[in-house]
Amino acid sequence: QVQLVESGGGLVQAGGSLRLSCAASGSTSSINAMHWFRQAPGKQRELVASITSDGGTNYADSVKGRFTVSRDNAKSTLYLQMNSLQPEDTAVYYCNADELRIYDSGFEYTVDHWGQGTQVTVSS
Repeated sequence: QVQLVESGGGLVQAGGSLRLSCAASGSTSSINAMHWFRQAPGKQRELVASITSDGGTNYADSVKGRFTVSRDNAKSTLYLQMNSLQPEDTAVYYCNADELRIYDSGFEYTVDHWGQGTQVTVSS
């Protein structure tokens, strides 16, 4: 099992910065890709950024050039550096991890894990 705990959210003015962290515990050696999602009130949850186990990254168009995802595998921690924040970035931000499991037969499958979320509010 994998447990995820986010931190770092808060209230910031437009143009400001925040750094989110997601600490993983449990079967962290089985984690492959990790992701940041966000959900604004009345909207669907959307993928913000992803990072593979070897550091490959991908971003939503809306955050490219402003957000940077990184991970410290030794600390089992995922980060999201958010710069030039705008009111439309206001949302609950969730950490997500893909845990790889293998049956005795050798069949591989992935289990999704979620953190509890951290609120980010950007005032205009």
